Amino acid sequence: MKKTTLLGLVLLLVGLPAFACELDRPVRFAGMSWMSNLMMVEIERAIVEDGYGCDTQIEAGDTVPMVAALVRGDVDIYNETWIDSAPEDWVKAHEAGIVESLGSTYSGGIEGWWIPAYVAEENPGLRSVYDLPKYAELFEDPEEPGMGRIYNCPEGWVCGAVNNNLLQAFGLDNDYVMFSPGSGAALDAAIESNYRRHRPFVTYYWSPTAVLGKFEMVQLEMPAYQADGFRCNMSPECETPVASAYPTARIHKSINTAFGEDAPELKAFFEQVNIPTDEVNKLLGWADEEGAEPDQVADYFFEHYEDLWTTWVSDEVAAKVRAAL
Repeated sequence: MKKTTLLGLVLLLVGLPAFACELDRPVRFAGMSWMSNLMMVEIERAIVEDGYGCDTQIEAGDTVPMVAALVRGDVDIYNETWIDSAPEDWVKAHEAGIVESLGSTYSGGIEGWWIPAYVAEENPGLRSVYDLPKYAELFEDPEEPGMGRIYNCPEGWVCGAVNNNLLQAFGLDNDYVMFSPGSGAALDAAIESNYRRHRPFVTYYWSPTAVLGKFEMVQLEMPAYQADGFRCNMSPECETPVASAYPTARIHKSINTAFGEDAPELKAFFEQVNIPTDEVNKLLGWADEEGAEPDQVADYFFEHYEDLWTTWVSDEVAAKVRAAL
């Protein structure tokens, strides 16, 4: 996007009136350290600047300090609030009406076990976790012959305990081992290496992520999610693991309530922002392949997803954004 300082001239040239911001200060975004958040911030900033005539700034930080900043009013919008695992500060502030959820940023966060699409095509009988015993030889662990391998998430992550418990709950512990690659980067490298060599593998993974945008994967079916059982599965000391799918994570936009009261038009815009998770994966995959920066991903998004982003705003605002492209 072009700089906001040029927008007035652009609007005059195309015959569109300037648009005054509701605020006399910058709109402040929480800028996290991962691409999905930074990409979304750049998309929203461009619309807020070019469509609504506002200045913007990014406050960088990790989850806990950024939630605290949102509660204090030092940040106006936090794009990736994982509602089901939100920090206690956010929960209390939400109950008190200090912060407000504006609904889903994406269509939902997904966790589960996946196989490459080529494995699914070559083995049509493999659709569910309960089909895995018949295919243990296909996924043989090189370090434990006779056992299949499932790639787990890194040590120390909650999903590691969940997957270990699910192995027992699904009755797979006599046929498979959970293999931890040690780090998120090592897990990504194992997936990419196996995929590019057309090797069969089973892995835990989550979405939205670049990996599921770059590689065509198929999620294995699991029994329906059971809240109480899943809470037990999250503990390494769970005595009776339950056969339960992962929940679909709610990833919401949060604003400081006072900001919404001061800027109702901006609040209404943020309420409309939503990108389907599959499309987020594609954008992240493109960014990873191209080595793109967040603002470059935003430019790509505006060029290739006009049918989506124009539904978030009025025709007038959309015209101003187009004029600044």
